This record gives sequence, C-alpha cells and structure tokens, in this order.
Amino acid sequence: MFYKFAAVLTTLLAIYVYRSGRAFFHHVLTVPNLPEGYFAGGDYRDHCVVIKDEKDNRLNHCEHITFWDHLDEEDHVTNRFVLLSCDPGRREWNTVTGPMNDPDPFGNLWIYSTEFGSLSPVTLTNYPEGHDFHPIGIDVYPSKAGAPSSLFLVNHARENSTVEQFVLDPAQPTVATHVRTLTSSYFVAPNSIALTSPTSFYLTNDHLMTYRLPRPFGSILSTIETIGGPPLTWVAHVTVLPDGSIEHKFAALGIAFANGVALSRDGLQLAVASSSLAKVNFYKRDPSTNDLTLDRDVVVPFGPDNVMYDDDDTLIVAGHPHFPSFVAVVENKPGAKAPSWAVSIRPIAASEDGESEGRKNSRSLKKAGYDSRAPLSASVIAPASSTDEVETIFQSDGSVYGTATTGLIDSRTGIFYLTGLYEDGVLVCYPGPRNV
Repeated sequence: MFYKFAAVLTTLLAIYVYRSGRAFFHHVLTVPNLPEGYFAGGDYRDHCVVIKDEKDNRLNHCEHITFWDHLDEEDHVTNRFVLLSCDPGRREWNTVTGPMNDPDPFGNLWIYSTEFGSLSPVTLTNYPEGHDFHPIGIDVYPSKAGAPSSLFLVNHARENSTVEQFVLDPAQPTVATHVRTLTSSYFVAPNSIALTSPTSFYLTNDHLMTYRLPRPFGSILSTIETIGGPPLTWVAHVTVLPDGSIEHKFAALGIAFANGVALSRDGLQLAVASSSLAKVNFYKRDPSTNDLTLDRDVVVPFGPDNVMYDDDDTLIVAGHPHFPSFVAVVENKPGAKAPSWAVSIRPIAASEDGESEGRKNSRSLKKAGYDSRAPLSASVIAPASSTDEVETIFQSDGSVYGTATTGLIDSRTGIFYLTGLYEDGVLVCYPGPRNV
C-alpha cells in the first residue's frame, strides 16, 4: 500500500514539476535582477511620466485600461479615449488576493483624452443604490458615427461578483449610464472581458477556489490554486438577450488561473493569460459560433495579468515577475515594492517555403538569446518561442512603477500606457523625450 501511495505521489509531483516547475522557480523562488526602470523607446527618465489625480488622489490602484474609439462611417478612428478601471479601496477589498475587510469605499472609472491629454473621473448615473462598485476587467465597444457605446465591466461586490452593463455617449464622455447588473452561478470568480458585439463577450473565471470561501479555507485554497496552477478555470462566452437574461457557454476549459483576455482586431484570435503557468494561450475563434480551438501558447518572463491587442494585432502583455514581492505589497508591508514587466508578442512570419522562420532559428535563439536590448532579457527566464517574437517594452524593480497589470500601445502615436494594481496614477511613456 505504501509503495502504491509513493508511486502516485511521485507521479503527481513529476506532473507538477513538468507543468509548473519553471514558473514556480522563476516567479516564486527567484527574485529577478530587474533595473530601476527601462523603456524600449528610450531613457525612461526622459520618456515616461506618471499621470496622477493631483486634486483628490483618486486615480490609483487601477486594474484595467482600454481604448474607447470613436469611428466615422468608414470605421476610421476620429478620436480615441483611454478608459481606466480603478479602486482606491483595493488594499481593504480584493476578492482575488485578499484581504476582504471593507467593501464600502467605491471604486471609480476615469477617462483620458489622447487628443488633449486631459484626465476626468467618470460619473455613474442610474447606478443601483446600495450596490457596491469594485471594477476590474472592462471593455467598451467602439462608437460609430456618434452612436452610444456599450460598456461592460466585472464588479467584485461584497455579496457576489457581477458584470455591470453601462452606456457611454460620445456627447457626454464623462458619464456612464447603468443599464443592468448581470449575475450567474457560473460567475464564480469573473475577471476579464473581451466584447464580441455590443451585447456579447468572452469572460474569464480566474479561480475555482476563492477568497469568498469561509475562513481560513478561502485564503489557503485560493493561494494553493494560484501557486499550484491546477487547470481549474475557464473562458466563457456570454450573450445578453433583449429581456436582460443571459446565455452562458463554456468556450475554453482547463486553464490554470485564466486572467486577462483579448480579442484580435479581426476577431479570429483570442488571447488568454494563464497567470500560474506564466504563459499566454492563443485560441482560434469561429465568429459564427464563438467556439474556440487552442492554437498555441507562448511563455512570458512573468505571471501575465492582462493582455491587450494594439491596432496592428500585436499583443501587449503586462504582469508580475515575482509573486512573493507582490504579496508583500498586497499585505502593505513597510518598504515593500513589487516589480513590473510588459512585453509585446507578435507572430513570426513564415518563409517562402511555408516554414516558420522561428522554427528554422529556434536552436540559435535558444543559444544566443532573444530580447537582447532589455537589461534583464526575457530569454533568461522564458524559452524562445518557435512561433512568436517576445520583446520587452517596459520593466522595473518597482522603484519607478510596480504591480503592472495592463499595457496599451496607441499605434497611431507610439504612446505606451501602463496601469499598476497598487500604484498611484498611470504610467505614460512617449516615443520622444518629454520636458515634464
């Protein structure tokens, strides 16, 4: 009996080491030797600035950031805003990592004009009285020819996590009108949203065992799931029907800590961050059914949080290189700082004979390394991909900007935006030096 037990235990341990050993070693046991700051576009001290709410200091602890595009009749971008999801009370209420002490302070939304460089809070109208507001993942449908846009966001309220639906009107861009609250028994731990239409979206569920479980089980089991990386989470596709009810369909199962999600501009590819395994899964999407088929995965040098496509369908990924440092910041330990890392992922073009250039050069990449410009190359931590090129955009040991969650690049201007889960303000890096 003992030998059978030992054999089973050894097998399980071998499976864990094979699946999660690299991520555990690099992102739990090893402190990365990151610089104070690095920006691929130039010296971060000249190119980057943290934009803050100088009046009330409410622009902090921002989890997600996305573009709200205004289009003309030919689908050309005429104006672009940046929408931010923030929660100044996150240190006392976080259903993903804890603690869950005080859900009373409201989170908020902010809007930033890329045209004028102005920042404004978003006022919520028609919002249910007594209903908490702790936004994380958000997505907004583009406005075409001045028409209103649908905005959906994940809300980690005190009783349960919900999805909130709003309307944004280009005529009043600083006002979000609440439409309805969506609930479902399948919304165990909803995290990130990627819209497929004004009334439908993909939704990640990041944990099966959450902090909402009775103490001490919630914190213990959730942490085990985060570090252990069992394939217990999923992506669903949700459709809001005219009567306000929803259709819920599982689209991708068996993911370890499904976190950020993003849909490519052509709608044919879905990217999903697997935070526990430090990789991004890419799925082929059937637009007629919203079914997903796993295409490939790409390892990144950190635990990816959110993923966002730019205008050219290059994926921008931001996240956390060292889990214990992140936990120290969550626990508000004196002097704690958590590093940040953001990379771009773009497919490697195929050669004339149809074979991926990456496959041809994979051996040389592994020997010589890739991402050679960054002070700490991604190649030191993550093996080279034969299908995609990974390149560092920004990295910091937490001194300049920490706890990175979402990165965005405006392909029209080359401006890079980064949010930090426990940071004050949003980091903005420009392609040219700034006199600020």
